[in-house]
Amino acid sequence: MHMLYPAIKPYRTQMLPVGGDHQLYLEECGKPDGLPVLFVHGGPGGGCSKEDRRFFDPEVYRIILFDQRGSGRSQPHASLEQNHTQALIADIETIREHLGIDSWLLFGGSWGSTLSLLYAQACPDKVLGLILRGIFLCRQRDIEWFYQYGASQVFPDYWEDYIKPIPEAERDNFVDAYYRRLTGDNELERMSCAKAWSVWEARCATLRPNPDVIEAFADPHHALAMARIEAHFFQHDSFIEENQIIEQAARLDGIPGIIVHGRYDMVCTLENAQALHHVWHDSELHIIRDAGHASREPGTVDALVRATRAMARRFAAGGSGLA
Repeated sequence: MHMLYPAIKPYRTQMLPVGGDHQLYLEECGKPDGLPVLFVHGGPGGGCSKEDRRFFDPEVYRIILFDQRGSGRSQPHASLEQNHTQALIADIETIREHLGIDSWLLFGGSWGSTLSLLYAQACPDKVLGLILRGIFLCRQRDIEWFYQYGASQVFPDYWEDYIKPIPEAERDNFVDAYYRRLTGDNELERMSCAKAWSVWEARCATLRPNPDVIEAFADPHHALAMARIEAHFFQHDSFIEENQIIEQAARLDGIPGIIVHGRYDMVCTLENAQALHHVWHDSELHIIRDAGHASREPGTVDALVRATRAMARRFAAGGSGLA
């Protein structure tokens, strides 16, 4: 069973202006002249953590992490202005050009898988390969499964807390009801809804209850960005066409991919990964039998570290220490 690599610190951090008032937090870790990989976090609005550096061998990889617009340490916090999918794709290209990288690997989970796939479809010549976890295709049925009806039947006790802030008359569309409150002027209501939205996701993310995940998602700074930005994107169909990733799957031809998905993922169901794998002919799918959605469940960690090692063997000339 593979585990995360030891904790490391960045060798460079910076704030990168990307237009308007937006500045992205950007960090680099590992080997400065190593195989470049971009970690693409979830949400949208989730931000990166120091643990996210640890999926990669720091003696092989140039590990690049950034917080997307409004997320984590990026500024302005929780901002929805000029915050949409096309801007995030452009931001990734800005980062690549700013760092002087010709092409790179992308590693993304949940919404990070969505954004990685959309970037690869937009800029296929810049992508060496993709390592993706917890596939999220952002179709209407995927949003409805988690925020309207579906996961509610698996976690009815958690669901009661999720729906509590919304009056019964508005419960036919929870995304719309939450979006209006998360973008409203009532600060107490905004924060209460942010916590309810974010904690619902945290409670459903792991196969076994994990109080550390719940505590992290309940943190007001994290919850506000995650809830506001997620609701903003989902209210606007994630700023993409319905089923766009599947319908444009031919653009991924020639890009190797490793897909890791928990069998008991209740946030993004396994059908997302299966549907993608069927149309992405250069992908391999690994179904983790004892995992949910989160990236740091043991079986998922094992599969993701194996994936980064496999990509290193494929692309890093003379990558040392790889089994």
